[in-house]
Amino acid sequence: MIIQGNIVDIQNRTISKGEVEVRGEKIVEIRESNHSIETFILPGFVDAHIHIESSMLVPSEFAKIAVTHGTVATVSDPHEIANVLGLAGVDFMIENGKKVPLKFNFGAPSCVPATSFESAGAIINAGDIKRMMESPDIKYLAEMMNYPGVLFDDTEVLAKIQHAKNNNKPIDGHAPGLRSNEITKYIAAGISTDHECFSFDEAKEKLQKGMKVIIREGSAAKNFEALIELLPDNFENMMFCSDDKHPDDLLLGHINQLCERAVAKGIDVFKVLQAACINAVKHYDLDVGLLQKDDFADFIVIDNLEKFNVLETYINGELVAKDRKSFVRDVSFEVLNNFNTDKKKIEDFKFESSSAKIKVIKALDGELVTNKIEVDSLIENGNLVSNIDTDILKMTVVNRYKNAEPSIGFIKNFGLKEGAIASSVGHDSHNIIAIGVSDEMICKAVNLIIENRGGVCAVTSTQQKIVSLPVAGIMSDKPAKEIGVAYVSLDKMAKEMGSQLKAPYMSLSFMALLVIPSLKLSDKGLFDGANFEFTSLEVE
Repeated sequence: MIIQGNIVDIQNRTISKGEVEVRGEKIVEIRESNHSIETFILPGFVDAHIHIESSMLVPSEFAKIAVTHGTVATVSDPHEIANVLGLAGVDFMIENGKKVPLKFNFGAPSCVPATSFESAGAIINAGDIKRMMESPDIKYLAEMMNYPGVLFDDTEVLAKIQHAKNNNKPIDGHAPGLRSNEITKYIAAGISTDHECFSFDEAKEKLQKGMKVIIREGSAAKNFEALIELLPDNFENMMFCSDDKHPDDLLLGHINQLCERAVAKGIDVFKVLQAACINAVKHYDLDVGLLQKDDFADFIVIDNLEKFNVLETYINGELVAKDRKSFVRDVSFEVLNNFNTDKKKIEDFKFESSSAKIKVIKALDGELVTNKIEVDSLIENGNLVSNIDTDILKMTVVNRYKNAEPSIGFIKNFGLKEGAIASSVGHDSHNIIAIGVSDEMICKAVNLIIENRGGVCAVTSTQQKIVSLPVAGIMSDKPAKEIGVAYVSLDKMAKEMGSQLKAPYMSLSFMALLVIPSLKLSDKGLFDGANFEFTSLEVE
């Protein structure tokens, strides 16, 4: 097979007329050639950090869409399914991913459960990490969320890190807002990347101290604009990732979109492509071709170097997508789950109080971090209730692994004027999280999730919609495009109910993410992420 076009040699910073000769899985020759073809041939895109589960698709279905956008590989942390199903969940992701051409590179989840302040479905200890690190299917130690454990020399945390070092595998970081002496110690432990920077100065400091910074632009967390101006001077030490990508967004684009945006800002195209195509392959030592002789034939054909419209995608010499049509085949898989709670009653969501003020989570659109505010209570019949007029809504997290009393909190900026929304995608432990205008609506939404053993839903007094997620309660067993369309409809309903957030369900899922400051809600109670301890809902 011979492919002709303008060959983009990113590492040597050249573009020349030529052709790529492929035999089997490998490139056997790249040579100059006179022809009239104006398309461009370049290495495929790599997502340097993603939780495939957050697309609500199993890996084989994720691959179908990703290849149409020129993605040939991902660096994937199976942290989400591991929190539900443990090692069996990690094995499921690896085996399902092997059935399709896209090159999934899975890490060993380092924090299962993410904290001791929430209920998860499994535990992965240092002994488990040791065995995983010895497997060729595991490429790295996935994000070390427990940065307090690193800073305070927790024995179990340091043992996990040491197992990665013993096997010469990289260690991913997760250190939002960590600065000065604390980030210095965190890096000294052997942690080499961070995708959680949300300010220019924070990312700059981490780069100066030797970290590789991954620019994240996902469905909820969007840090591209804050960090992209660092790329021109640090292009050898930066990468692109989505971290969490919902199915509707995945249908529209992937890493190719970030390349378009970066080039539109006037950044040198070779520097952009270094971050998008090369750096992750080298940092994680991936078996992914870089458009060199004897490499695996992993490359893409695009129409131009401004819009990055992908015409063809090749992986191991196989044409896997052409003109936005995917050739990735359907694969069969077993549906695994862990869902063991009974339906709830309306009174389960009451919170008796006489407190004049309460602590409230303030959600920030496009951010995983939240603010902590104090507001006046609204009490009816001795029960704290939602205040639609001030957009202070009741929320709950319900343990889905066993019967337990729901935890109660309040949140601002979701904007619902009616009904409730709920999800069993609740990072990191994936309990049920719901927000609503009344206890009745919250109960209705939670029970709809329980009935389906997982999903995302919206309910009002007159209608209800749900996208069922029977695989671990966080992924669908349906085709990607079907789920994408269903999710768009659900997202539209939430916004018609009043939400002004760009991605209300993605934002909802992170309101139980305790490792991101400053105020969150777990199934065990309201949590102060800045001080890493529980706090009371009532202001005393």
